[in-house]
Amino acid sequence: MNPAVNRADVGEVHAEFYAAFEAGDYDRMAAVWADGEYAPGVSCVHPGWTMLRGREEVLRSWALIMANTAYIQFVLTDVETDVYGDHAVVTCKENVLTADDETEAGFLAGGSIVATNVFVRVEEEWRLLLHHGSPVLNVADTEEE
Repeated sequence: MNPAVNRADVGEVHAEFYAAFEAGDYDRMAAVWADGEYAPGVSCVHPGWTMLRGREEVLRSWALIMANTAYIQFVLTDVETDVYGDHAVVTCKENVLTADDETEAGFLAGGSIVATNVFVRVEEEWRLLLHHGSPVLNVADTEEE
């Protein structure tokens, strides 16, 4: 297959992963992740969490996070996609805005996460196999030390 087509196809699934999270849509999120023979190897590291392994455990974590997230928006930067046959690696910086609807003012917070997403092609469809997010320290935080 054409490498540019593969990158574009991976890019669509990568974008759908973030769109599903922003929408808080569990069904869309579940549709992005690999299943079948790949289900036991599905893995996820949320920022500050330990490794989660297995499709069921990973999707349970997303259900919990989405149920407790009033608002989240991602602006992705530095997106790089590499395709290696039936596997693809997408790295990016997630610039995140979140809000809490429990307070009248709706607390708004932001932060940055460096993410690695690994996809596998299953029957001509790209599916997410691994998501690893690591927080990026604020430059002001590192200068104080």
